[in-house]
Amino acid sequence: MKIFKMICFVTAFFLILPACAPKKDARFPLGTVEIEALGGGACGAPFYIAAEKGFFENEGINAVLVSGTFETNKAGLSSGKYPIANGDFQFFPSVNEGLDIKIIGGLHQGCIKILVPKDSPIKEPKDFKGKRIGVDEIGGTPMAVTSLVLANAGIDPTTGAQWLPYPLDQLTTVAKNGEIDIIAAWDPYATLAEKEGYRVITDIATDPLFAGKYCCFLYASGKQIRENPKRIAAILTALQKASDWVADNPQEAAQIIIEKDYLPGEDPALIAELLTTYKYGHKHNVISNEDTTKKDAYYFAQELTKTGYLPKDLDAKSFIDNAYVDIFKAAGIEKQEHSDAASH
Repeated sequence: MKIFKMICFVTAFFLILPACAPKKDARFPLGTVEIEALGGGACGAPFYIAAEKGFFENEGINAVLVSGTFETNKAGLSSGKYPIANGDFQFFPSVNEGLDIKIIGGLHQGCIKILVPKDSPIKEPKDFKGKRIGVDEIGGTPMAVTSLVLANAGIDPTTGAQWLPYPLDQLTTVAKNGEIDIIAAWDPYATLAEKEGYRVITDIATDPLFAGKYCCFLYASGKQIRENPKRIAAILTALQKASDWVADNPQEAAQIIIEKDYLPGEDPALIAELLTTYKYGHKHNVISNEDTTKKDAYYFAQELTKTGYLPKDLDAKSFIDNAYVDIFKAAGIEKQEHSDAASH
């Protein structure tokens, strides 16, 4: 009798267990993902707005924005820990070496400046030779941008200057103390330094090397593309809609970004001004324009052959053609236009 009761108890337990198991959140059929987007740069606005305005949620994604470094982002994409990232051509050398990362779109133009103290004898890029350049991290975007400037001034970026990493909010302090000669930084830090009196040597929004071209691309994990291309397409769609919204609502976007502490400072007018210059959204055909993305990626791949970061004999077109993925096609989804999203 005791054995019979025990059998009945065990049977009843396993019949009840599925009902007690945690259920998936119906709001997020494509699951929860971490995205390393809290880098302190104004150019991450579409990520911040996609999270705050519900664009990720509307696409079935529970996106958790996290902080990290260039190396952790690169490793996370390659392993499949992170689905998508904002970055520029600093990923190209690793992609060429076989890292499992794909380009899926362009994001925006212009967000980095190279500056010197107002009394510095440095007047132009050719004066950078032998100088100490402060960046937020070795291998990051400001370093990649400055490397191109050096190479086009006839200076080997690997031997012709000294790279020193400091936190973004300390760059002006160490420059004042004489520890570095040059600052290479993201906005809003770069523009804040300019307002303090630092002289701009290179502004990638206007410099001929960069003007009119994407400075930031969107990359996706090759592993996640193969395993769940619809999830990547959904994240990209959310970012498209957020980018449209930022383009049409720069003041409100800036207010949200400041209030939610995505960026430092208490000047939403400054952030709004920067967001306007970055040319986000459907008005400028960003993210979803394959031709423009590839054209700009070809250009920067070729430029990187001058720096030694990519082989001098690299076929830039073949390299980018292999590195680019049309994620909507991979997911079997017809491409969507999002010009109406900004009003929602």
